Formats: sequence, C-alpha cells, structure tokens
Amino acid sequence: MAMTDLLSAEEIKAAVGAFSAAESFCHKKFFEMVGLKKKSQEDVKKVFHILDKDQSGFIEEDELKFLLKGFTPNGRDLSDKETKTLLAAGDKDGDGKIGIDEFITLVAES
Repeated sequence: MAMTDLLSAEEIKAAVGAFSAAESFCHKKFFEMVGLKKKSQEDVKKVFHILDKDQSGFIEEDELKFLLKGFTPNGRDLSDKETKTLLAAGDKDGDGKIGIDEFITLVAES
C-alpha cells in the first residue's frame, strides 16, 4: 500500500514542502496538513505500518528520522533534534520507540 492510497498527493506535497527547511518540523502541524488528523483510526494504523519499515510493530528512532521520506521519496531527513523531539512526543511508555497505539494518540493529539 502506498501513502497516496490513504492521503492526497497534493496534501502530502504541501505538507512535506512546508517543512523542507532544516529544524522546521512540527509533527502537530504536519499531521494536520497532510490530512492524517481527519482520517479514521484504521487509516492511521495503515500509515503506521507504512512508516514501520522493518515491520517490527514499532517506529524506532532510526525510522522516525526518515518520517518525511515515508510520505514522499523526496522528503528530507529529520535532524537528530527533530527526531528526538518527535520520539519524546510519541513515546508515552518510555521504551524508546513508538508503538501503534502511541502513534494513534500522537496523531489524535495533533
């Protein structure tokens, strides 16, 4: 499944483009702009599985770094600071990774 099966290509392009500058990423604005916030919990789970590149059931820090690339191949890598900020926002149980329920909560809180 491709990200464009779930979200509009135009919204993806606009959202990724809005955060093209280094250190500009804000997950709350991004999830809203990309249209994820208004999606069903089922669709948010599908997005999680696309971003979980190694299919471990978690989005680890090294996968978070490539979050924007998960939405479109020409997205930039997040900086270490942006990655750690995103991880801190999503990792509710402190295990150093974001599980599916944590991801759903992260999107809902955006």
